[in-house]
Parts: sequence; structure tokens; C-alpha cells
Amino acid sequence: METTQQQRSADQRRRELLEAAERVVLRDGPQASMNAIAAEAGITKPILYRHFGDKGGLYRALAKRHTDALLRALKVAVYAPVDRRQQVAGTLDTYLAAIEARPQVYRFLMHPSEDGDRTPAEQGFDVGRHSAPLLRRLGEELGQVIADRADLGPGGELVARVWGHGIVGMMHAAGDWWLAERPCAREELVESLTDLLCGRLFDAPDREVTPEA
Repeated sequence: METTQQQRSADQRRRELLEAAERVVLRDGPQASMNAIAAEAGITKPILYRHFGDKGGLYRALAKRHTDALLRALKVAVYAPVDRRQQVAGTLDTYLAAIEARPQVYRFLMHPSEDGDRTPAEQGFDVGRHSAPLLRRLGEELGQVIADRADLGPGGELVARVWGHGIVGMMHAAGDWWLAERPCAREELVESLTDLLCGRLFDAPDREVTPEA
């Protein structure tokens, strides 16, 4: 009984520290430092290390927290009782709306920090090494949802996994570019990506190309 209570207390403390970290990340983005997070939580940096180990440990905890929430939202969009095109558009819009709503959190999770407030161990912190598993998890989860929703025939499970990872890669690359440059409204980006996934590229007639001399 005592151990269970201790575990609940530790879990609650961890949630509080993650919430403090999120507040700093929302303010500072990729430059969020362990010192700033410790100060926000009202603790010393060594205590923060005790809970997460280093910035990589904190990153993984925040990534899981946000990936869990994003996956729940994506599944709602995919399973919505609408036609296939609306499901695709809804899924894309859910992802893009999430990164648009919290761009600093997105940048913290997907882009390396260039701050100087890091220990020697943190100097080797490689965001790419940590973000790749996050994207792979999204790809696997989306692939499973596709397999559940669409009858793709023999070998369909593998096809669904390929599509899941491909769609996540497309969403990530297009969303990263869009968030940085804002070349169009979110609705326009969703419409264009939906057209691509729904076959517009292959339905468009070829242009006549004059060979170069």
C-alpha cells in the first residue's frame, strides 16, 4: 500500500515537472534550458536530473506526452463517420492544427537547440536521434489504423504500414516547411495534400515538354 502511494506521488510529481517544462518550452521553444525548467518548477537542476536523467530524458518524456495526445486526435479524425476524402483531409488538418497551435513545442521536439546552457553530456544531445522514433511510432500507428479501415487485399497489412509511414513523412516535411514560411493558409495546404493523396497528381494531364537542344 505504501509503495503504491509512493508511486502515485512520484507520478504526480513527474506530471508537475512536465507541465513546468511545457510552460518553458511554450515560452522559449528549442532554447528551453534545464536551468529555466528547474527554476519554473521551483527545484534545483540536480533534482530535475534525478527525475529525467538529462535533456534527452526530458525530451523523450515530453515527446511521449504530445505524441499520445496527437495520436488520440488523429484516430478521432480517421474514424470519423464521413467519406474517405473527408477522413484524409480531417487527419491532415488535425496534425497541422496541432503544430500550428503549439509551434514552440513542435520546434523543441523537432529542431536542435543552439543554447549554451548545457552540460557536456547535453552538448551531445541529438534531436534527430530522438525525433526519429517519434515519427516511426506515428507511422506505425497510422498504418495500423489504415489496415483497420481499408480492405487492401492480400499483403494489405504491409501496404498499410508503407502508407502510414509515407503519409507521416509527407505531413512532417510539408508541415515543417509550412510552419517556417507560412506560404498559404492551413486550409489551402490541407486541400493540396488531400488532392495529392486522393490521386489528383495521376489524374492531371501531362504537359507537352519541348526537348532541350
